Amino acid sequence: MSGAREATARPRATAAALRRRAVPAVAAVLTVVAGLSVRSVLTGDIAKYAGDALYALLIFWLVLVVAPPTRGWVAAVVACGFSVAIELFQLTGVPATLGAHSTLARLVLGTTFNAPDLPWYAVGAAVGWALHRLMVPRGPGVRAGRPSAHRRA
Repeated sequence: MSGAREATARPRATAAALRRRAVPAVAAVLTVVAGLSVRSVLTGDIAKYAGDALYALLIFWLVLVVAPPTRGWVAAVVACGFSVAIELFQLTGVPATLGAHSTLARLVLGTTFNAPDLPWYAVGAAVGWALHRLMVPRGPGVRAGRPSAHRRA
């Protein structure tokens, strides 16, 4: 590739990489806002389980911010697995101890294990995957948001 072509290709690649991260980053912020809103507007089981689903959805978006080329289904599996792991970690009592000293730890790790939370993590991850499928361009030569190797922009 000539020097001039390389010079114009780099900014375009950088802009594309920023766009691939910007969409899930904005979605993550909106998910946090939705989570805080749900807890302040709703009460009881609806608020609790919506919060669980939104927690997994947030992890889904964060996976795509950190690793933009990740396929949606992989991000969903990671988000669900991470959420379940945190829930199981609560069985150790460590999150409850940390949560007693830190609001942030309490928000991120929770405090007590609750088995009915587990399916709601799968719901949140599935919602993320479905939203991601709606946002990713589809068409000839495009698979999971990535152009095929033979197609050049």
